Amino acid sequence: MTTIDDDRFAAAAAQDGRGVKGRLAVVGHHLRAGAVFLLLLAMLVGFTAAQPAFITIANLMSILQAVSVVAILAAGVTVTLAVGGFDLSIGAIAASSVMAASYAMIVWHLDALATVPLVLTFGAVIGLVNAFLIVRLRVPDLLATLAVMFLLSGLQLIPTAGRSISTGMVLPDGSKATGAFDPSFLLIGRYNLFSILPVAVVLMAVVAIVLFVLTERTRIGRLLFATGGNELATRLAGASTTRLKTFAYVISGVLAALGGIVIAARVGRGDVSSGGSLLMDSVAAALIGYAVLNLRRPNVLGTIVGAVFVGVLLNGLTMLNAPYYTQDFVKGAVLVGALALTYGLGRNPDR
Repeated sequence: MTTIDDDRFAAAAAQDGRGVKGRLAVVGHHLRAGAVFLLLLAMLVGFTAAQPAFITIANLMSILQAVSVVAILAAGVTVTLAVGGFDLSIGAIAASSVMAASYAMIVWHLDALATVPLVLTFGAVIGLVNAFLIVRLRVPDLLATLAVMFLLSGLQLIPTAGRSISTGMVLPDGSKATGAFDPSFLLIGRYNLFSILPVAVVLMAVVAIVLFVLTERTRIGRLLFATGGNELATRLAGASTTRLKTFAYVISGVLAALGGIVIAARVGRGDVSSGGSLLMDSVAAALIGYAVLNLRRPNVLGTIVGAVFVGVLLNGLTMLNAPYYTQDFVKGAVLVGALALTYGLGRNPDR
């Protein structure tokens, strides 16, 4: 026979079980939220133990400079993801911007003050083209930006007949390009503030701060995420989803052009092969960002952390003389792990 005391004991045990389960769930949530940071710390400690030169200021600045372009482009991808879109053309915009900046200075003899606004305007125009195709003509975002990607990949080769741009190159009409890169333009990719901090890293930080404030602390940011979450409800609430989407793609285009400017300033020539891996690296950084703080949504902070995470990993492997051909595999493994952490291990087991 069950007594009152037995019932009380059973109820207390059940309450205890729920309490333990709840505490474990809280611990699990915090672990998932900080997992990327814990893994980043573990990599820093591990690579430093294996190769003490890894933790030097010079190498850390080198890592940040190497990931700066990817982080800038990935921030643009993040904004388009926020409105429920996706921009496949960012790599092509960046590569075309490298060629455009080089052509402007070497063939047209423009200086940095004219070239930089020109290239940024070019990126904005491409963003408007993407927005027109997606918003006005209702072409699916993947198809529209894929088409623009192919368009730009071919267009950038036409003015030079497929050749890289450098001083003294022979143009298709038989004349020689006599211009040169403006020294002040090259400072964007090569100069270090206080002999330590690269200008490219400063640009990355500025982009990250501005976009973080815009997306997380302003009404526009809330509307961007609302558009991606429920476009119809956002429109019924009085917001112009057309303008919001256009805004997102223009930002993506401008940031891709800024990334191209940094590459051109660093390389000092219009290399036709530039920007080859930028699309995939930027997308990877943006998606890894979903796992940061367990937010499971596009966020600029997570995107920057994702870019740095991949940069630290690849730099450490390089310093340990890991074969170069394993890098794509490692990036893929990291992306799979981040997404599994976010969507698999991060879901509620009771659902």
